[in-house]
Amino acid sequence: MIEKQEISWADFEKVDLRVGTIIAVEDFPEARKPAYQLTIDFGESIGLRKSSAQITKHYTKEELLEKQIVAVVNFPKKQIGKFMSACLVTGFADDNGDIVLTAVERPVPNGAKLM
Repeated sequence: MIEKQEISWADFEKVDLRVGTIIAVEDFPEARKPAYQLTIDFGESIGLRKSSAQITKHYTKEELLEKQIVAVVNFPKKQIGKFMSACLVTGFADDNGDIVLTAVERPVPNGAKLM
């Protein structure tokens, strides 16, 4: 078991986790590991954000369209090759290390904040 340093509630509140709906999925052949380029709608207050996600093992492009996911929206943008990622899509590694997306159980408004 990996033990991590405890954080305060104030530390947790700094991480802005929001729900967004994937509205576009493109292949990302330039990525070192197989990945998709996602366009995610986080609603009116945040808008559209792009992200690179290494989720090709469990998801087809068609399955991802209109899927609601959970992402961190307040990290600095990150250059990945020629692509600029503006949020971090969250997920968990399965037994093989392939990522399973963090998603919501029922539809919620885009931009809803994790409470």
